[in-house]
Amino acid sequence: ANYFISQSLKRKSAHRDRFSRSAHLLFLLKMVASNGPGVAQPVQSPMLFSRHTQAILYNYKVNPVQRMLDFDYLCRRETPSLAALVSVGSKGGFEKVFFGTKEIALPVYGSTKDAVKAHPNADVFINYASFRSAYQSSMEALEIPTIKVVVIIAEGVPEADVKRLIAVSKKKGKIVIGPATVGGIQAGAFKIGDTAGTVDNIIACKLHRPGSVGFVSKSGGLSNESYNIISRTTDGLFEGIAVGGDAFPGTTLADHVLRFQQIPQIKMIVVLGELGGTDEYAIVDCLKAGKITKPVVAWVSGTCAKVFPTEVQFGHAGAKSGGLKESAEAKNQALKDAGAVVPTSFEEYPVVIAQTFKKLVESGQHVPVPDVVPPEMPMDVKKAMKAGKVRASTNIVCTISDDRGEEPTYAGVPMSELIEKDYSVGDVMALLWFKRSLPKWATKFLEMCLIIAADHGPCVSGAHNTIIAARAGKDLVACVASGLLTIGPRFGGAIDDAARDFKRAKDSGQSPEEFVESMKKAGTRISGIGHRIKSAENPDKRVTLLLDYADRHFPEAIYKDYALKVQAYTLTKANNLILNVDGCIGALICDMLASCGSFTDEEVQEVLDIGTLNGLFIQARTIGLIGHALDQKRMKQPLYRHPWDDILYAEEAMQKPQEPDAASVANGVSTAKSTLDLIKLQLGSNAS
Repeated sequence: ANYFISQSLKRKSAHRDRFSRSAHLLFLLKMVASNGPGVAQPVQSPMLFSRHTQAILYNYKVNPVQRMLDFDYLCRRETPSLAALVSVGSKGGFEKVFFGTKEIALPVYGSTKDAVKAHPNADVFINYASFRSAYQSSMEALEIPTIKVVVIIAEGVPEADVKRLIAVSKKKGKIVIGPATVGGIQAGAFKIGDTAGTVDNIIACKLHRPGSVGFVSKSGGLSNESYNIISRTTDGLFEGIAVGGDAFPGTTLADHVLRFQQIPQIKMIVVLGELGGTDEYAIVDCLKAGKITKPVVAWVSGTCAKVFPTEVQFGHAGAKSGGLKESAEAKNQALKDAGAVVPTSFEEYPVVIAQTFKKLVESGQHVPVPDVVPPEMPMDVKKAMKAGKVRASTNIVCTISDDRGEEPTYAGVPMSELIEKDYSVGDVMALLWFKRSLPKWATKFLEMCLIIAADHGPCVSGAHNTIIAARAGKDLVACVASGLLTIGPRFGGAIDDAARDFKRAKDSGQSPEEFVESMKKAGTRISGIGHRIKSAENPDKRVTLLLDYADRHFPEAIYKDYALKVQAYTLTKANNLILNVDGCIGALICDMLASCGSFTDEEVQEVLDIGTLNGLFIQARTIGLIGHALDQKRMKQPLYRHPWDDILYAEEAMQKPQEPDAASVANGVSTAKSTLDLIKLQLGSNAS
């Protein structure tokens, strides 16, 4: 008994609230008509929207934004209906969207306050926030003087929060549409979000130009269906609103019916209610009081509820079959008794709409609005391609990976297989670098190169640059990039050149001696030969390890053998002209490619020509550079400044010319040289 009493009290309270809101809106409309004094921020016109209305959309959604702009194009609006987007917490910027055939940039702001300040003419706030944050963001919008209409899309907003929003909207003279709404539309002028669906549906429903029917419903889906019915039975829609399916909508069916009564362009009103609640009775009272004089066609859905033995909750929160008064049958009968045109079923709904409109026309009260041919809507390239209507060249070609399916693939190998079959880093390198699987000895060699070349201490140029950048407070990416930029022909970048030189010389039949002498004659360094520290007596351990692995695992190593013969000849000239790690890796990569059975001669040459091998050093050394950067940051090392005593300051001496001596002048020969020339000679002598 207590349950039924409490439910009854709630329904009575809701009934009073709805009548209060309807009276509030009617009061505002009367104020407009009388130009009398009123509350702060009163609604200035019964029309909420026009062809010049602009909105601010909160919590950017791609499809609703583009659909609003497509509608603008169909209506031949001169300016977009969206002034700005709000993405809370962002740093602002722009989003690219299409406005007809043109691509435009919509400004994005990190707060509603910033958006409103930049666009004071935008008076509609479309809120796509979730039910968790819809209250706060909507309340903020209601407090802004320039915002006239707030639309709340989210379902499930707490009823207590909605009641507070309604109270503030009353005080401020604002309109709230929703929550749990798809929005609304003024044909040929302005559309909220996804209202009315696709472009094809908008054109089919003649929404690109204004008609003469005002429509209001709770359901967004049934609104779209009704727009289609209205387009087939009348000259089309003027304005349609879906107030939302929650138990406490910001504005009610009666609120908007009263507005439609005040709009001259609307000649008849169509209402689609639903069982549950008492909103429709407010329309009944207005009809009886003579506040609504335009023809009203109304239907309350949910007549099937009577076949259920118990109370039924339909899709909307407010669509609940409660007592008899809230039933669809009772409300339909009340509307009919008050003077509304009520069909016997939803199937008859289009028929009575058509009959009512026909009477208006035949009585001379209305001249049907002529049809207008909409502009042809440009088709997006993606949609056109999907429909097979156009073909477009792609901008990028990728042959090594694909992320479009359920899982990424590397050279056709699914990610799950890479994990389940224990593919190594070397195996993945083979797939992504060479687009094929390689034998285990080959991928192991690639991994060995990574290990050997990962780092060579803090003194080399790459590590040194990274350390200095880290001590300057740069981020990890900047530190590593600083080190990587030193890689080139003098530091780590000799692998490609060494491989190309050794392969060319070997394949052309040059002897090691002929190769060395030809390079000397051309004045070209032999890449891969020579070391600043290591020598024949102090060999590079890394080279020894690589050569030992090749001897044990490579099927053949003709280029390695050739490189060692070159080393034997260069050592006769100087004991530091040894095969260094770059030259060793270069020669062994040639052997790996040639002997693994997976490459043609042309493919091997292509691998060398496009700079693949330096990638080994880049990938390997990145590991070490990251280590150096993190090491400096962990130790919190201060900004590096190079010591004075490690720099030759020669600027002053370079700027002073040296006076010729007396003997030279007497002999008529000037031997005057600047100090700069002398320094250059000295440095050159030392270098030689």
